[in-house]
Order: sequence, then structure tokens, then C-alpha cells
Amino acid sequence: MALVGYARVSSVGQSLEVQLEKLKHCDKLYQEQRSATGKRPRLAACLEYVREGDTLVVTRLDRLARSTLHLCQIAEELRRKGVHLQVLDQQIHTNDATGRLLFHMLGAIAQFETELRAERQMDGIQLAKARGVVFGRSKQLTPAQVAELQERRQQGVLIRTLMHDYQISKATVYRYLHAADTSTEGARSA
Repeated sequence: MALVGYARVSSVGQSLEVQLEKLKHCDKLYQEQRSATGKRPRLAACLEYVREGDTLVVTRLDRLARSTLHLCQIAEELRRKGVHLQVLDQQIHTNDATGRLLFHMLGAIAQFETELRAERQMDGIQLAKARGVVFGRSKQLTPAQVAELQERRQQGVLIRTLMHDYQISKATVYRYLHAADTSTEGARSA
């Protein structure tokens, strides 16, 4: 009947200090600095470790799961193993019906907030594009350099040499060469 804590922050620049302070009463503690969207080996190890009668303790629901679906999957795994979940900041404990109801309601609200945030972000991106903001990495070579690269390749210069001379990757060399092939095909068919 151990208390097993799990703490997570999204990036290396963030601190686990506040969570660790709140979880210091736990018998065992798992922590990681990873985004919720990627693989989280410490969470997997934590879920593997917990046994029947244990309680998994987190500070907030969003530290545990990336979506309502993921939260429900974790909750089901914990239920199947006979492990309770305690969320300190929201004062949830799944050892009774009220705690389980509150847990699922807060999970749904958290998912709703995540989706609203994503919609606002997409609206902002669309507005920026309408104003002419260009997203993505800027081109590495000028149009003159691209033409030169294409000409040198037609003369038989090796891809490896082009990579070295222009300080670009193999994929970028081929992308510039493919763009030339596409534009000449378009000119021929017109």
C-alpha cells in the first residue's frame, strides 16, 4: 500500500521543484521532463510499478495525461490493477464514487480547454497568414545559388560535393534538384 508519485514538466527549461515539494510524502517518486505528446518512459515505468492497493499521486491531472482519452486509458489501467489515483491540487481521490465522478468531469473539462486553446492557435495562424506572415524555415539558398547548384549537378558534380559546398543536407540538395525538374516539366507541357 505505497504512495507512488509522478511529476512531469513539458520542457527542460521548466522546474519540477513545486511538484516534488508537494509529492515529498510519497514512498516512491517518478519524474520526467517531457512533453505529454511524446513517449514518457518514466510514466510507463510508474504504471508498471504500481500494485494493488497502491495510490498513484500527481499534483494536477494535466501532469498525468495528454487528453481525456489518455486519462481514461490510464484510469482504466489503474482500476484494473486495483490502484487508486489521488490528484492533490484538485482534491480528487478515486477511492470512492464521488472522487471517480469528479475525476472524469475534470478530465473532460481539461480536454475541452485543450481543444479551445488549439482552435485559438489555429485562428491566430490563419490571421497571421492573411497578413502575409510566412511560417517555416527560410530558404537556405538564394535563387541564384539554386540555379548554380542545378547547373553544377547537370555538369556531373557529385551530390556529396554539392552538400559540402553549399552546406546543406542531401535531402535539401535533392529538393532543389526536384524543384528544377518539376519546373522544366511544367514548361514543356505548356
